[in-house]
Amino acid sequence: MALINDHYSKLKAGYLFPEIGRRVAKFAAENPSAKIIRLGIGDVTEPLPAAVTAAMHAAVDEMGRRETFRGYGPEQGFDFLRNAIAHNDFHSRGAKVAADEIFVSDGSKCDTGNILDIFGAGNTVAVTDPVYPVYVDTNVMAGRTGTADEGGRYAGLVYIPVTEANNFTPALPTQHVDLIYLCYPNNPTGTVATKETLQKWVDYARQEDAIIFFDAAYEAYITETGIPHSIYEIDGARECAIEFRSFSKTAGFTGTRCAFTVVPKGLTGKSATGDRVELHALWNRRHTTKFNGVSYVIQRGAEAIYSEAGKPQVRKLIDFYLENARVLCDGLRAAGLTVYGGVNAPYVWLKTPRDLTSWAFFDELLSKANLVGTPGSGFGAAGEGYFRLSAFNSRENIEEAVKRIQSFLS
Repeated sequence: MALINDHYSKLKAGYLFPEIGRRVAKFAAENPSAKIIRLGIGDVTEPLPAAVTAAMHAAVDEMGRRETFRGYGPEQGFDFLRNAIAHNDFHSRGAKVAADEIFVSDGSKCDTGNILDIFGAGNTVAVTDPVYPVYVDTNVMAGRTGTADEGGRYAGLVYIPVTEANNFTPALPTQHVDLIYLCYPNNPTGTVATKETLQKWVDYARQEDAIIFFDAAYEAYITETGIPHSIYEIDGARECAIEFRSFSKTAGFTGTRCAFTVVPKGLTGKSATGDRVELHALWNRRHTTKFNGVSYVIQRGAEAIYSEAGKPQVRKLIDFYLENARVLCDGLRAAGLTVYGGVNAPYVWLKTPRDLTSWAFFDELLSKANLVGTPGSGFGAAGEGYFRLSAFNSRENIEEAVKRIQSFLS
């Protein structure tokens, strides 16, 4: 008899976003005339920048000619893209990242889960709360936790609350941890971490010989000066941090799939015998064994993001979603709601009215205003009483959503 991975049975009933989809599908089937506006899942809506599609078309033409056809590419990514990333995303900000420390992939969601392959089961893991569910669920699947309590917290994980009570600034753990997940700009709260805050985390990680998993998927949305875009802007980070980036929300690649992870050379973990082992070599082995690389066509499109034509087009796209976020924030505050985020991120984090639970507010908003958001409790116990709205939508839908919310709450 084939045995299953019993750790999957510890997972909560359903991954957050499929559960949202299930409820929305049920409501839509029962109310076929309802004009539902979806501000839940953070999926982009606007077309790819013209420079990106032009580069992809040219790459497709190359693939159609014998003399320029390409088969398997390097699993780590083509040099033209890795060099562009290193220069534009890191060197331009004074961060020391070499092109061969960059691993191109099909998504930071995948990488933040797959990175666990190179770490032992005995590590103590810390996550902020609320948190992007993938961080927690992949650790459950890998057997690094016990079962969840009534609040959804899994035994074996160290949870660090991030709420308005501590100004959305996570406190350092009071115990030793080995792996630390940080996401900034933060999903779901839309808040950011200052250089001083990140320096404290880097200092802690170096002191404890821990590794920080730094998810910077939304760094392009940072508008405030002085806020770090990369963990490698922080002194000592190369000695303790792995960074994840994505083109999904930066340039609309949710449907085309391209991202990358940085694993610095010299960054090490410890073997069971106490020997220091370079994580770069381990990730390279994992990457080349389990991944065949992102397609040439998509990587050419990603390269175009950094071109002279592509840069302003990408900036225009990001500014469009940030203006959506501003419209949402202003409208929600006018309706009397307490709102966070939306300035350096495409997400708006609000306190639910009338002491409603997150899911109760979800159901009311869907049934009475035909709007879809994301319950804060789906991101962790400390997210209870909060709600996330995404700015990824058309301006028309964002403005209509604000009108519906204001009418719903009046």
